[in-house]
Amino acid sequence: MFNLPLANMLTEPVGVAHYVTVGAILFICGALCMATKRNALGVLMGVELVLNGANLNFVAFGSQYLRNDANSLGLDGQLMALFVIVLAAAEAAVALAIALNFYNNHDSIDVDRADQLRG
Repeated sequence: MFNLPLANMLTEPVGVAHYVTVGAILFICGALCMATKRNALGVLMGVELVLNGANLNFVAFGSQYLRNDANSLGLDGQLMALFVIVLAAAEAAVALAIALNFYNNHDSIDVDRADQLRG
């Protein structure tokens, strides 16, 4: 038949390096978002991007291609990612509650005005 390069690209397995690269890009985008945004929700989205990039790297490094131990189930990366997801959900809930409280008191969620939270 025909030898289409796109068909080969779609049927070949994706290597671990691709996942690590995407995870690093997510991490860098999140760090840039946290550094440049003045809005608390933008900073929170940057934190979530950083955590998701780290999760992707945890899962990629825990893949079967990098494991040599036959006794291991290979769930180390997945369990760490699950733990980070649970912590990220709790962190997002607390951060959104703080942002809502700050907005109700100051009519803004600008992080430059966050020093007004002192009691």
